[in-house]
Amino acid sequence: MKTDRGVGAGNGGANALAPALRATFPVLLGYATLGLAFGLVLVDSGLPWWLSPLMAAFVFAGAAQFMGVGLLASGAGVGEIALMTLLLNARHLVYGLSMLERFAGAGRLKPYLVFGLTDETYGILSTEEPPEGVDPVRFRILVTALDQAYWFAGCTVGALAGTALPVEAEGLDFALTALFVVLLVEQILARRPREVFLVGAAASLLALILAPPRNFLLAAMGLGIAGLLATRLPRPRRNGSEPPT
Repeated sequence: MKTDRGVGAGNGGANALAPALRATFPVLLGYATLGLAFGLVLVDSGLPWWLSPLMAAFVFAGAAQFMGVGLLASGAGVGEIALMTLLLNARHLVYGLSMLERFAGAGRLKPYLVFGLTDETYGILSTEEPPEGVDPVRFRILVTALDQAYWFAGCTVGALAGTALPVEAEGLDFALTALFVVLLVEQILARRPREVFLVGAAASLLALILAPPRNFLLAAMGLGIAGLLATRLPRPRRNGSEPPT
């Protein structure tokens, strides 16, 4: 008997590839380009080329990988890199929790689906449903795997090109800044609370003034978290009135 859900669900699984390819095509364009830049920047930083596909396979986070290259090239310790990566990708914890119900039928592949929740993959899986007759679990697995395959291919080709060809990588590390600008614009368009952006800007300015360049990102994140926690503190009552519930 065929089931409607599950990794091995009949023709639904076989038909999931085409809609997954259509859904991830915009991601292909972005990941291949950004991954290529990452591979070139990694090799230009003096790191071995094989580290690029290795990071694409086991880290799979564009911003964290670009940041990691800079930290590794500067001689940062493992603890510092781990802490920075945790702070930078803390939002992914919320991604995974919000998708647990959708991933309920994935069985042993659920951890991979949670691991593969990049911003773009989460955007697809949280907004798009597979066509009628297509197994939803297989569709989500293919979307996640295809997105990582695009990123892996871009990182690998970029690293190999940087090793074999005299490619000038100067300025390509700006791709990280461009990535954060895109994420910021997406958050602004989503109409997040205005104080989030004000706290972020103030924290960055204070970190730029008070912290040394090497610790700027860590200081800005720490100040930003402290500022956001402060904005969430309960406000004192006025004139004995009860706060709204």
